[in-house]
Amino acid sequence: MIFYLSVALQAYCLYHMYKNRTPYYWAFVILFLSVLGCLIYILTQVYNRRDAEKIQEGIISVVNPTKRIKDLEHKLQFSETYQNRVNLADAYLDIQDNQNAITHYLEALEDTSQNNFYVYGKLIEAFYNTQDYKSVIAYAEKIKNQPEFGKSRIQFLYGLAQSELGNYDVAEANLRAIDIRYSFYEERLTLAKFLLNRQKNEDAKLLLDEIHTESQNMTKPNKKRFKSAIIEVEKLLQDLKLV
Repeated sequence: MIFYLSVALQAYCLYHMYKNRTPYYWAFVILFLSVLGCLIYILTQVYNRRDAEKIQEGIISVVNPTKRIKDLEHKLQFSETYQNRVNLADAYLDIQDNQNAITHYLEALEDTSQNNFYVYGKLIEAFYNTQDYKSVIAYAEKIKNQPEFGKSRIQFLYGLAQSELGNYDVAEANLRAIDIRYSFYEERLTLAKFLLNRQKNEDAKLLLDEIHTESQNMTKPNKKRFKSAIIEVEKLLQDLKLV
């Protein structure tokens, strides 16, 4: 148990380091000094109550995800607040229990006094995971006029759902909105494959070339994170050269 706790703590510290662009030498402190290195990192680079709570939640979710669910269920039973329900729904979504996540997101949406864009987005993700593409489209269209919708993952899932139902022109328009340089690498790879399936090889090749060029300038963490996407981009480019 101690070993798993130390690994989870290291994973969290490395994630926090990457997310906050902390100098790379901290990775050596975290990895080679193990728990001591993590404590030094937390005390010097994190150290505030909110982040400390996130660390605790992160460790619990890695070591025993069902405990996190039970704790959040008890918290909701004790106090049926909007945020407690959303937190429980998020926890269900994290462990791919999409049906329970959907149930709680829908209940949260009944509180119309809240800004529910976040909940709509998570609900759409859960519906997409269950291949309920009609519901993805129905709920996405409730928020598509909000400014946060544009160039978001929600718009991307909306486009994919339209594609699954054969609405290819609508799908392409929404998938192309995510074509933003130096970001959305996996989504842009999906767009390139969509274009290839529609026989738009030149457009697909242009996009794949852009991703490949950008990958040459990636940081080491990003190269590791998007390794499989980069490999697939290179394979598709090689296949196009053989056509």
